[in-house]
Amino acid sequence: MKLKYLFICLLALSLIGCTKQQHQGDFQPFVGTNFWYGAILASTGTGGDRDRLERELDTLHALGLNNLRILVGSDGERGVNSKVEPTLQIAPGVYNDTILDGLDYLLSEMQKRGMQAVLYMNNSWEWSGGYGQYLEWAGRGKAPVPNIDGWPAYMEYIPQYMQCDSAKSLFADHVRFILSRQNRYTGKKYTEDPTIFSWQIGNEPRAFSDENKEAFYEWIQNVSKLFRELDQYHRLSVGTEGLWGCEMDIDLFERIHALPEIDYLTIHIWPYNWGWLRDENGEEDIQSTGYIEKVRDYIRQHEEVAERLGKPITLEEFGFPRDNFDNLPDISSNTTARDRFYEQVFRWVQSDEEFPHLRGCNFWAWGGEAKPQHRMWQAGDPYIGDPAQEPQGWNSVFLSDSTTLNIIIQHSH
Repeated sequence: MKLKYLFICLLALSLIGCTKQQHQGDFQPFVGTNFWYGAILASTGTGGDRDRLERELDTLHALGLNNLRILVGSDGERGVNSKVEPTLQIAPGVYNDTILDGLDYLLSEMQKRGMQAVLYMNNSWEWSGGYGQYLEWAGRGKAPVPNIDGWPAYMEYIPQYMQCDSAKSLFADHVRFILSRQNRYTGKKYTEDPTIFSWQIGNEPRAFSDENKEAFYEWIQNVSKLFRELDQYHRLSVGTEGLWGCEMDIDLFERIHALPEIDYLTIHIWPYNWGWLRDENGEEDIQSTGYIEKVRDYIRQHEEVAERLGKPITLEEFGFPRDNFDNLPDISSNTTARDRFYEQVFRWVQSDEEFPHLRGCNFWAWGGEAKPQHRMWQAGDPYIGDPAQEPQGWNSVFLSDSTTLNIIIQHSH
């Protein structure tokens, strides 16, 4: 492992000579990654491994990946199929101090390396609690688990969030608690810590229906004002997928990002998940390149909004399965199709001519030195980029993915 890390460092230095540290007041272009499990890995409890954490941060820094998108913590009880655990908020206002300590430690270690974090607080999806858990706490019944109860049950239940004032109030309390925190390792208040690149309202927040769009806008507006009241120093972002997170309504996307409290736009792109790799007969071919124009057009639509608003935009989630992903958890297969996609995305981020407002990207996601143990995550398995509800190794980038790492190094610096 030490030899592999040394090789990465030497390769990075041979390509760029030195790294350029990003300053809080600037919005320099960046290539980063999603590292949602960072606070758990940094803890001293179940799932914690500080030695691995420090090795992973050293590797990411050497690769030039100094912007990490991280989950503050998951919500609710443990032992729920497909939910990230250990959870942070066990019950409304009741917190697992071990995970809070892990978040403190993670930020302190990132500070030492000149890295920055995008910290997201809520989630549309079940894998960290999010909407469903707040609804359950608000008395709206047991939240369905898609892997058990099916997606129709989940999609019928979850739109209630935008109409449930008590659920939204519980989340607002969570925001107040986290933003009032002081890091026990650095002594810095979270609201004054330059290691935090931005706060983010949630992971892929959605309205989930046309009827909810106005309520969704009002919720984003109210939560944004709350963040700004508590913290005048840091950037704030929404965490939306773009059109796919706004009921395919580009006007709604523009409205939420026109809010004065929102500092930059976000989009996510998932060619496989969104069915962009299927031909007219419905057959899938991940080696196809036909989807590239759809990706370009998706970015262009949102770039035009960024131009009108005069704000930067980041592609903070993009993922692609590895070749022969049906064989997971075996990760020995090539990543030819993924590498082609990554290469194209990185070029777009660097293209001031085509997308002048596109200022950064975070691929999904970092698996690092870990090796998936089962096709679906089980308690005790190592954390990688794929959350518990997805096949392990599906979208993760590992240290063994040498061709992908080569592309990342060349573009991140």
